[in-house]
Amino acid sequence: MSGFRTLLYKEVLRFWKVSFQTVAAPVLSALLFLLVFAHALSGRVEAFPGVTYTQFLVPGLAMMAMLQNAFANSSSSLIQSKLTGNIVFILLPPLAHGEIFAAYLLAAIVRALAVGAGVFAAAVWLVPVPMERPLWTLAFALVGSGLCGVLGIIAGIWAEKFEQVAAFQNFLVTPLTFLAGVFYSVHSLPPFWQAASHLNPFFYAIDGFRYGFFAQSDVAPGISLAIATAAFAALSFITLQLLRSGYKLRH
Repeated sequence: MSGFRTLLYKEVLRFWKVSFQTVAAPVLSALLFLLVFAHALSGRVEAFPGVTYTQFLVPGLAMMAMLQNAFANSSSSLIQSKLTGNIVFILLPPLAHGEIFAAYLLAAIVRALAVGAGVFAAAVWLVPVPMERPLWTLAFALVGSGLCGVLGIIAGIWAEKFEQVAAFQNFLVTPLTFLAGVFYSVHSLPPFWQAASHLNPFFYAIDGFRYGFFAQSDVAPGISLAIATAAFAALSFITLQLLRSGYKLRH
C-alpha cells in the first residue's frame, strides 16, 4: 500500500500547495452568493418552518462548493498529468487500479471537506446555523464529495484537453448543482420541475446534507442517502472498469 499512500499524499499536496486558489477562492465565492441572495430574498422566503432564508442557504452553498471542488480536483489532476506526460509515472509502478482510484477519490474528498468546512466556518460569523444531526451531515458530505470526485475521475480519463473538462463541468456539473435545491426548496416548484429535480442525484446529497443542520428536508434522509450512495456506487463501478481497461490512459 506504499504506492497508494504516496499517490494520495501527492494529490493532497498538489491542491494544498495552492490552497489560496483551491480552498480560499471557493469559500469566498460561496460567501458572495450568500451575501447577495440573503440581501435580495431575506424576509421574503421561508423554505422550512422556523428557518430563515439566510440559514437555509448556508448548507446548500457549502455542499455546492464541495461538489464542484471534488469534481475539479480529480478531473484537473488527471487531465494535467495526461497533457504533461507525467501520467506515465502513475501507470508504470505496480499500482493496482483500485489504489489509483482510491487515491484520487480520497484526495478529492479531502479538498471538498476543507472547502465545506471553510464555507461553514466563515458563514457562521454572518448567521448562526444549528447542526441538529451531525452524523447525517458527515454522511452526506462524504457521499456527495465522493460522487463528484468519481465523476471528476471519469471526466479526466475521458477528456483529451482542458476544454473538454471545462465543458463537462460547465454543461453537466454546474447546472446539476445549481438546480439541486441550493437556493430553494423543491416543494416550491411546479409539479413537473419537482419530478425533474428528483432525477438529479445532487439534489439528494444537498437535501440530506441540509437535513443534518435543521432536521428538516424535502425527502426522508434515509431515502436520500440510499439514492446518493447508489449513484456513487454505480459511478465507482464504471470508473474502476475504465481504469482496469486502461481506456485513454494506457492506450
